[in-house]
Amino acid sequence: MSSQDIPEENLPAAQDPSHDVEGIADEEHPFADPGLPPHEHRVQDIDEQAARRSERVVALLFTISMLATAGFIASFVSIPHDKSIFVFPIGHISALNFALGLTLGTALFTIGAGAVHWARTLMSDVEITDERHPIAADEELRAKVHADFKQGAKESVIGRRKLIRGTMFGAVALVPLSGVVLLRELGPLPGTKLRHTRWSQGKLIINMNTNEPMRPSDITVGSLTFARPDGLEEHDEDFQSEIAKAALMLIRIQPENIKDKRELEWSHEGIVAYSKICTHVGCPISLYEQQTHHALCPCHQSTFDLSDGARVIFGPAGHALPQLRIGVNDEGYLEALSDFEEPVGPAFWERG
Repeated sequence: MSSQDIPEENLPAAQDPSHDVEGIADEEHPFADPGLPPHEHRVQDIDEQAARRSERVVALLFTISMLATAGFIASFVSIPHDKSIFVFPIGHISALNFALGLTLGTALFTIGAGAVHWARTLMSDVEITDERHPIAADEELRAKVHADFKQGAKESVIGRRKLIRGTMFGAVALVPLSGVVLLRELGPLPGTKLRHTRWSQGKLIINMNTNEPMRPSDITVGSLTFARPDGLEEHDEDFQSEIAKAALMLIRIQPENIKDKRELEWSHEGIVAYSKICTHVGCPISLYEQQTHHALCPCHQSTFDLSDGARVIFGPAGHALPQLRIGVNDEGYLEALSDFEEPVGPAFWERG
């Protein structure tokens, strides 16, 4: 059955010739367009004094936002971290957290409330209809969009209501300062701490298991030994942060099996020392395969060839493990000849 054979009253809206007729829908014209109701003007549209009152309300809300942002910064700087207050019915809470939450919430809320009140009372609210158009925009549509944008900017009265414009820009400009102030909580800049560890020339290599200095004879071919620098004890207050950079692993490889000749220069009788910290996300490396001389990080399976400069042969790690230059002192103990020559652990933006 073609569309010509379908009774007119049963046609869908897109095919019903009465669809574009403006009027009241009935049985004869079920898809009639009722049109828009008569526009009702707001009091601000016809009374300039009412409009100015609304403008002052919006400006007041934006001003409160600025004051709340200033209060956020002042609270963060002046209120001690350990001070508490009683808030019913919550009980005792951190005074700093309460002040920060209250001031930041007020700053954001009043910006939103001011924008909503501005839109509801001063921006144009005339109802308009616009026919659907093809997705592809032609020149006429582009011109219409530009014209609509200019008309919207005009109807927003932002050019005419200077008090609103000034306070809005002030509130929006100040709110991001809350985030800038929070950067203080990150602590002081690291400086060169990421580039240096507790290793230095003459530091004895201490076995992590026995807590005794190591001799070359203590390390056999194919074994994996973990070590720390002399002077770094487990009871030290900064032990965890320092061992996270200074942890060392020592492996003895037959010199003829070492591919990277610089590795031979930095080793002693085939004993090579590498950082134990994976260069991906800093996990401690703990697996070693003596036949291939591969060290494996258990977190994400980054694999390093310890016979070839600890270069990455598999996994997400982006850099080889740093090697520590080692030797033997006059008493026959293994010692470091310097600190690591590059930062240990995950790469960072200033890595050389």
